[in-house]
Amino acid sequence: MSSSPPPPASSEGQRGFWRSQLGALLPWLLLALVLRWAVLEPRWIPSGSMLPTLQLQDRVLVEKLRPRLSGPLPLGTVVVFHPPAPLLAAGYDPDAALIKRLVAGPGDRVEVRQGQLWRNGEPVRPDWTPVPMDYSLAPFTVPRDHLLVLGDNRNASLDSHVWGPLPRSALIGTAVWRYWPPQRFGPLRISAAAPTDPS
Repeated sequence: MSSSPPPPASSEGQRGFWRSQLGALLPWLLLALVLRWAVLEPRWIPSGSMLPTLQLQDRVLVEKLRPRLSGPLPLGTVVVFHPPAPLLAAGYDPDAALIKRLVAGPGDRVEVRQGQLWRNGEPVRPDWTPVPMDYSLAPFTVPRDHLLVLGDNRNASLDSHVWGPLPRSALIGTAVWRYWPPQRFGPLRISAAAPTDPS
C-alpha cells in the first residue's frame, strides 16, 4: 500500500523556519562585527614606505586591543595609526590609516646621525632599514604619551622625522599578520626582513 505525499508546508511554517535560521545566524553576525570593530581589522599597504618588510598591496591584519592597554608597546612593533595633526593640516583624510615601525617610546632620547638611528646613546640594532638614512635628526626626548615611528624605507617615508612624535591616542592597532599574498603569509611582530648588522 503506497503512502500519500506529505501536505505542503504552510507559509506560516516556512516563515517560522527562516526566523529560526536568522535567529541562529544573528549572534554570529554580531560577533563578527564586534571582532571587526574592536579586535581585528584587515588593512592593505598603499605605499612603499615600509619596504622591504611590507610590499605594495600586501594585506595585513591589525590587532586593536594592545594599544588600548596601559603598558608600553614593544619596540620594533609595526603600528597602524590615524594621521597626526601636521598631516591633517596638510590635507590628509582623518579616516586614513598609516603604517610605520615603532622605534622609540616615551622618555627615550633619540637622534639620527651619520645615517644611523641612535636611542639612549646606543645605535639601534636591528634597525630594519636596508640602507643608511640620508638625513639627520637632532637629539631630542620622546614626550610622554608619544611614540617615534619610522618607515623601514627610511629615505622615502613621511614619518616622525618629518612631522614629529606620534600621539599614542592616534594608534589604531598593531599589524600582526600578513595574510596576502600567500607566499609572504606570516607574522609581523618580529620582522624577518630586518637586515643583519654588517659590522
